Amino acid sequence: MQRDEMRAYCLAKPGAWVDQPWDDHEVVKVGGRIFAFLGNPGSATVGVKCGANREIADEWLHRYPGDASVMAYLGRSGWNTLRLTGAVPADELYEAVDASYETVVRKLPKRDRPAGI
Repeated sequence: MQRDEMRAYCLAKPGAWVDQPWDDHEVVKVGGRIFAFLGNPGSATVGVKCGANREIADEWLHRYPGDASVMAYLGRSGWNTLRLTGAVPADELYEAVDASYETVVRKLPKRDRPAGI
């Protein structure tokens, strides 16, 4: 999977928009909260919330040891970095983004949630 495909998939989510809080590193937000880290334009990874805690998120590390890693700084909260060009199938990458998006949206105050959600 290419970065542009993942970026487009993330932006197709209701209320999603791109921000660049750190130089050229892109993140995708909903309701002002990040649900996907896309990194810089040359990056071939996506950082997503893979579980409510580290134990759940570690399942990804066991299934895809070379293509999933604990995300720097946020890893203890269940965030992982998944390689887009590795062994993780595209449908599982999309499911990981979906789960991260849904986790973030559920925690938003109702007034900040996208319409219809």
